[in-house]
Amino acid sequence: MFNSTSDRLRIGIMGCADIAWRRTLPAMEGNAAVQVTAIASRDERSATRFTDRFGGVPLEGYGALLDRADVDAVYIPLPGLLHAEWVSRALDAGKHVLVEKPLTAGYEDTRELVARARERGLVLLENYMFLYHSQHTAVHKALAGDAIGELRGFSSAFTIPPKPVGDIRYQRDVGGGAFLDFGGYPVRAAQFFLGSELKVAGAVFRHDRQRGVVMSGSVLLYTPTGIPARLTFGMEHSYRNTYSLYGSTGRIVLDRAFTPPETYQPVMRVERQDHSEQFVLPADHQFANVIDTFVEAVLGGQDVAEQQEGSLRQAALIEDIRRNALLVEI
Repeated sequence: MFNSTSDRLRIGIMGCADIAWRRTLPAMEGNAAVQVTAIASRDERSATRFTDRFGGVPLEGYGALLDRADVDAVYIPLPGLLHAEWVSRALDAGKHVLVEKPLTAGYEDTRELVARARERGLVLLENYMFLYHSQHTAVHKALAGDAIGELRGFSSAFTIPPKPVGDIRYQRDVGGGAFLDFGGYPVRAAQFFLGSELKVAGAVFRHDRQRGVVMSGSVLLYTPTGIPARLTFGMEHSYRNTYSLYGSTGRIVLDRAFTPPETYQPVMRVERQDHSEQFVLPADHQFANVIDTFVEAVLGGQDVAEQQEGSLRQAALIEDIRRNALLVEI
């Protein structure tokens, strides 16, 4: 981590989203190299509520944030369909950018923004925060240690109960539906464990005709050697976020895979034919780890090219899934 006490990263917050209030801004508070200098919202009252807790100057309008000389970097937790425009404008203003997933809603926009950031020497980092939790490294080590034999399959689910009327996920031109908002988590997890050459065998999406958005669905991917990934997402279910890896001699299961609180000690279950074991893993703070990575990249010069390549692969695969999905109107 960047340890200088004389230099701080001055960050402006673009949008007063719940994820910023509950998770990201508290993580920023815990990083001595971060100073929140301004918080912008469409409504100055919302911005003031945030600055009363986290500091900085409240601003009305996102554009006002980009005009400030005391903002070196911008954190963007806006709805997904607004990301491309505001990431682009932030880069044009010479700001480094940390943006919530998805970076954009399509591959070409993602490719163009990554290229622009690289050309201008700016850091652009997409916040798929679960990738920064050490529990997934522990699962990788278990696989490498032959805990379940040769890998034969992967499954993952991220589902939530229905949201209140008016939630952004129900708004076609803002939130874009369930798949764009959080269906990407199982997809990204599949790539994490199965590699970058996943292909789409098929997908079924339940499409709400009245709202014009995808409510839920299932996806089937496969590797060049025929290992399948069965993925489920949706916002008309009970709450689940989990993944399982199936091997020739057993299975690894990890619950609360994507959203564990920083105090939570994950439990990795290894189930074999004749017995089952549970391994309690260390608690970890994935949001703090993301902030550390971003700060190190901006102030310490840490390369984020690998993370950006992951964002490009994710955007391409998401686009391929959407293109091949069978839409069932409901």
